[in-house]
Amino acid sequence: MSSHCREIHLQARVVKSGQAAGQALVSAEPISFFGGVDPETGVVVEAGHPLRGECVAGRVLVFPTGKGSTVGSYTLYRLARNESAPAVIINAEADPVVAAGAVIAEIPMVDQVEMSRIRTGDWIEVRGGEVVVNRVPCS
Repeated sequence: MSSHCREIHLQARVVKSGQAAGQALVSAEPISFFGGVDPETGVVVEAGHPLRGECVAGRVLVFPTGKGSTVGSYTLYRLARNESAPAVIINAEADPVVAAGAVIAEIPMVDQVEMSRIRTGDWIEVRGGEVVVNRVPCS
C-alpha cells in the first residue's frame, strides 16, 4: 500500500470566500458556538458533545450545521480575535448564525459538502468552492 493517496476534490457552495488549509476536525453532531466552545481557548466544552475537549483553533472544522443562540456569531468573532478560531468551516448545510459569524470573523466557510468523504486528521485545503482532501496514509 502506498503512503500517499490521490487527492479527493469536492465541490462546495461558498458562504464566506477565502483560501485556507489545515487538519480536519469532524463532528457528525451540530455545534453551538455560544456555550459550546470556549471563546478564549477554542476548546469544545459542550457536555456530551463528541468533540468535547478538542480544540478548534487552526483546524478545518467540519460539522453538519450550527445550532443554538444568535450570540454564536459573536462567539466566532471572539474566537478569531483570540486567535482560537477554526481556519475554515465546512458544513453540510450552513445556518444563519454560523454564516454570519464566519463573515464577521473573516473565516472561510463553505457548505453543501459531502461530509462523509472527510475524516478527522485529513489535510484539507479550501480554494473558493473547491475542497481538496488529502488522506495520508491510505485506508
